[in-house]
Amino acid sequence: MDVRIGIVQSMKELDVELPDDADRAQVLADIEAALAEDGRILWLTDRKGRQVGVPVGKVAYVEVDPPSTDRRVGFGVS
Repeated sequence: MDVRIGIVQSMKELDVELPDDADRAQVLADIEAALAEDGRILWLTDRKGRQVGVPVGKVAYVEVDPPSTDRRVGFGVS
């Protein structure tokens, strides 16, 4: 699962690849809890075990990939 975080006053995004077995609902809950309190740091652990911390006051947006069952490949008609 990929999580992209936009940083205030920065043109670049922070892209964190979480482990394949990461619980999507828990990740979303952790992000929401961190963003609800100013002054906190949002901590995520990537596939290689590295921890990434972002001060929530600097977060412009967070984008989380859809569940793998929602991904489509090629051309399709909805």
